[in-house]
Amino acid sequence: MELCKLEDKKLVSLYINGNEKAFEKLLNRHKNKIYNYIFMKVRDGALAQDIFQETFIKIVRTLKKGSYNEEGKFLPWSMRIAHNLIIDHFRKANKVRFVSESTSKSEDFTIFDLLEVKDNNVEESISHDELVGQMVELIEYLPDSQRDIINMRIFKEMSFKDIAFKENISINTALGRMRYALINIRKLIEKHNLVTPYSS
Repeated sequence: MELCKLEDKKLVSLYINGNEKAFEKLLNRHKNKIYNYIFMKVRDGALAQDIFQETFIKIVRTLKKGSYNEEGKFLPWSMRIAHNLIIDHFRKANKVRFVSESTSKSEDFTIFDLLEVKDNNVEESISHDELVGQMVELIEYLPDSQRDIINMRIFKEMSFKDIAFKENISINTALGRMRYALINIRKLIEKHNLVTPYSS
């Protein structure tokens, strides 16, 4: 039986019944999406790593208790756990801070400018939070070169100069890949009928 070919629902069932390798496959399958989602919210690598680890500790405990009943929707369920832990963190710090990035067309412009949001309270930010989760999903549909540059620029906060050096390409090529990534993300938004502040 090749675990990599199994759906999340089956992997969850195997893990609950004692197959540790099944959970390892779930972790490897979804860790990047969940970590990137957390990092996009907190904008701090060390904190994102802490919340990421806490998320999977909670996932493991919930599964082992037999409390999982999401009918195979493992990733959205995991995202909600991560979201709640992020909210808990900011509540404990007596503040709620969601990302609101620059809308300038400089190199600081990122795909999340499409989802510009003001600092609202938690309840008002829930729909934005769900939308961002979908955006993280859409990034996975990009060509490798475009997905990589978004991960480096947004989630690793690398400059275009550093990206160009790492990839052994010119800065203009790096900028071009980001532009094409933005164009493709906009197309995916339209295809999946996501509603952003820029929708008509």
